[in-house]
Amino acid sequence: MRDMVVEATVRALTRAETTLPNWVLRRIEEAAARENRPLARHHLLFMLENVLIAGEDRLPLCQDTGLPIFHVQIGRDLKLNFSLAEAVAEGVKIATKKIPLRPNAVHPQTRKNSGDNTGPGMPDIIMDYVNGQVLRISVFPKGAGSENMSLVGMLNPADDPFDFIVKNVAERAANACPPLFLGIGIGGSFDMSARMAKHALLNMDGRPEDREEQDLLDRINALGIGPMGLGGDTTALGLRIEKASCHTASLPVAINFQCWANRKATEVIL
Repeated sequence: MRDMVVEATVRALTRAETTLPNWVLRRIEEAAARENRPLARHHLLFMLENVLIAGEDRLPLCQDTGLPIFHVQIGRDLKLNFSLAEAVAEGVKIATKKIPLRPNAVHPQTRKNSGDNTGPGMPDIIMDYVNGQVLRISVFPKGAGSENMSLVGMLNPADDPFDFIVKNVAERAANACPPLFLGIGIGGSFDMSARMAKHALLNMDGRPEDREEQDLLDRINALGIGPMGLGGDTTALGLRIEKASCHTASLPVAINFQCWANRKATEVIL
């Protein structure tokens, strides 16, 4: 099974880097159809053309191939006789040369490049345990342009978290290759809010936003920042909110930015 995990990692990375999920493409197409500003509409159409060319030539659709972040769903009844993390890392090394991917993983202080997108703490693997004998591996390449705009705020309990979100999106969106996808974590602790924000992005699947999410999305799109920050009707293409109880004296809020190239691919092994 170890070889299956390695091969699935390579396949998932290849798909994620060279194509976009169908629901992401639909959201870009819908945004282009309703866009009132010609320049913004052209940028949205250029994005769709970019994805088409990348898919035909099996090339990465963005020069920033990101850090490979993995979401693994593993069954509680599944017994593995090998290191899952090591198998995924081997797949990343192979994919880096095969696709190819830009080697982005560097030491945080020396900035020495690992050369293969692995190294201490890499790849980042988020584990979710489910019932049965299940093994699903999703890869979520995360570019620095959007990740650098992400943040956690420790608000006062009386503060409005949605005002905080809109204010920070207004200040940061243009630098994150909009139109954006946003994962929001509200509550929990300092680090839990960030994990919820990432998890919210990972779990986006194209389902419609609920009423609260749609209201926030409408407020963000009313900012008029638009594609590539050059003005337009669509600043964000989607968002998801996750919440958890928090301490009575605090209100953590995390925003995880994702650019228009919301890349993700899943391989089901079991």
